[in-house]
Amino acid sequence: MLESVITPEIFAFVIVPLMIFCARVCDMSLDTIRVIFVSKGIKYLPPIIGFVEVIIWLVAIGQVMNNLTNVVCYLAYGAGFATGTFVGMAIEEKLSLGLTSVRIITKEDPAELMQFLRQHNYGVTSIDGEGGTGKVKMVFTIIKRQDLAHVVGIIKQFHPNAFYSIEEVKSVAEGVFPERNSHFLHRWLDSLSFNAKGK
Repeated sequence: MLESVITPEIFAFVIVPLMIFCARVCDMSLDTIRVIFVSKGIKYLPPIIGFVEVIIWLVAIGQVMNNLTNVVCYLAYGAGFATGTFVGMAIEEKLSLGLTSVRIITKEDPAELMQFLRQHNYGVTSIDGEGGTGKVKMVFTIIKRQDLAHVVGIIKQFHPNAFYSIEEVKSVAEGVFPERNSHFLHRWLDSLSFNAKGK
């Protein structure tokens, strides 16, 4: 019964391209995550991910090579590449790994903002500056990326019109970070990173 439903045409133009698409989604998702882990200083997971990734890639490319005259396989290969990249980025965004630098520039007195951040155990540094329209205060803090939404909410609460920028931080030597009940996965991945030494 199953053989009568899955004809050679359905197998060649539906099932094989679908297999190639799924394989490419998996291996490109892993590839994106692997590169991001390397950039975060996580040393031991990327080689393992790379091993699994290349095995999946060999399966996908093998199917393409066995179906060189099937244009649908080429389309599935390209679509899987694009989708896998997007999925990998979405997974990394959910994980929210690493450190982020937040720089706030405001014309108003940031004393209350700084006090509030320090009460929540965020390390804060401020300096005087001068912008295009006069004197300003610049406030700097380095935070865990998973805390970014919380800190941005605090900034908008105290200085809704303040200019702020967010930059990725490769590594830090020392730092003050709030103690939170992070998810086990966050704690485990942080323990694999050797570029950050917080206190």
